[in-house]
Amino acid sequence: MEAYKELNKQFINGEWIDGTEGHTVENLNPYDESVINTFKGASTDDVDRAFNTAKEASKTWSVTPPTERQKVLLKAAELLQERKEEIMDWLTKEVGGTYQKAEVEFMQTYQMLIESASFPMWMHGYTIPSMTPGKQSLVFRKALGVVAMISPWNFPLYLSMRTVAPALAVGNTVVMKPASQSPVTGGTLIGKLFEEAGVPKGVVSVVVGKSSIIGDYFTGHPASSLISFTGSTPVGKGIGRIGGEGLKKLALELGGNNPLVVLEDADIGNAVDAAIFGRYMHQGQICMSTNRIILHEKIYEEFRQRFVERAKALPYGDPTDKETVIGPLIDNKSVKRVLDLIDRAVKAGAKIETGGEAEGNVIQPTVLSGVTENNPVFQEEIFGPVVGLTTFKDDKEGIRLANATQYGLSSALHTRDLQKGIRLAKQIEAGMVHINDQSVNDEMNTPFGGEKDSGVGRFGGQWILEELTTLQWISYQDEYRDYPI
Repeated sequence: MEAYKELNKQFINGEWIDGTEGHTVENLNPYDESVINTFKGASTDDVDRAFNTAKEASKTWSVTPPTERQKVLLKAAELLQERKEEIMDWLTKEVGGTYQKAEVEFMQTYQMLIESASFPMWMHGYTIPSMTPGKQSLVFRKALGVVAMISPWNFPLYLSMRTVAPALAVGNTVVMKPASQSPVTGGTLIGKLFEEAGVPKGVVSVVVGKSSIIGDYFTGHPASSLISFTGSTPVGKGIGRIGGEGLKKLALELGGNNPLVVLEDADIGNAVDAAIFGRYMHQGQICMSTNRIILHEKIYEEFRQRFVERAKALPYGDPTDKETVIGPLIDNKSVKRVLDLIDRAVKAGAKIETGGEAEGNVIQPTVLSGVTENNPVFQEEIFGPVVGLTTFKDDKEGIRLANATQYGLSSALHTRDLQKGIRLAKQIEAGMVHINDQSVNDEMNTPFGGEKDSGVGRFGGQWILEELTTLQWISYQDEYRDYPI
């Protein structure tokens, strides 16, 4: 099978073209900083064309029989499987993902396509009793029209597909703007999959360009009805302001500073295993990553010793080596930011148990002990292979510490007492809590989203349908109505 071509082009109204703005976007390999490919960046005119053709295409796509939309999604899933090695290669070289991470992302993407293929059959309406004699009330669920999707670079294929696939399934058209660090896996590769799967022109478009040039214009474009964004909280708040001014629906999955609370009665070995995965999967560059490990003081020392020993042994380096667990951060700017955070954490009283240094864009797996509530590594989202250990005296303090940041995306809690675990989990201010597990969990048929500064709306299952559709009340009189005037 021949590899996909033209992946460094804009995909607008079924055509692969160069952007017309004049700037370029260099797509860099984060491990060795070599240039993978170069895009001619999109202009606001290109953005207009993408949205306007999407608006026109939505008129026919929204009334396409559900079985036809289903066929497109199932075909895209089939093509994804056929091109697995090609896609895995892109996930490694474009975002620095290890082989294990690419496997996880690939399978999540496939599962999202399969789950979404059932959504065309979920567009159920209602009949409602009327208080007016002779009136029949009907409620129809309808596609919104055009969805604007802005995707991140960390899990670009999956985090794009979790909006694109269900949006298409229920009859929306989509205009995608992938992150500049992952324009292929977060954008043009998906455009190619759906083009080959048979979507009509204009149903899916991809524009690649610098956010400083087209970002706000894309976000506020009047043709879209919903903005789906996954990324940092500061950027998400800006998108929320623009979307609010346009009275658009918003699905914002933002930053996370996720706690893993280990109670006194926990299985320490299980908690250590969970915390290693939850922190170091994809170098900690996941919104759900375990950011803070909060330990009962009586089990702290045993956990610390076992966790540090495990962290020291994690292989790091070249992500193309299948044994590597810790690959590079997305760019050198991110490396400098994380090293600065480690430095500030140490100055605030934390101790480096292992790691703390970088080799190129790869930061060693790092553990900090003695982290207090006011330490920068406790309060800030790390987005790197660094974690802090904090102690508590009783369950009440443990839950207070879990809630002691502005974020509320995911969390985890370890205890042998399941009923107590559920009771305490309900006190954690987060959209998701996982008992005797870690914080990085995402399943296609569950409500995924956060509280506080971690976003608004929910992805997954029937809950994403609420975000991607609207309701229309239609009534009719089947007998004469007697009006009061």
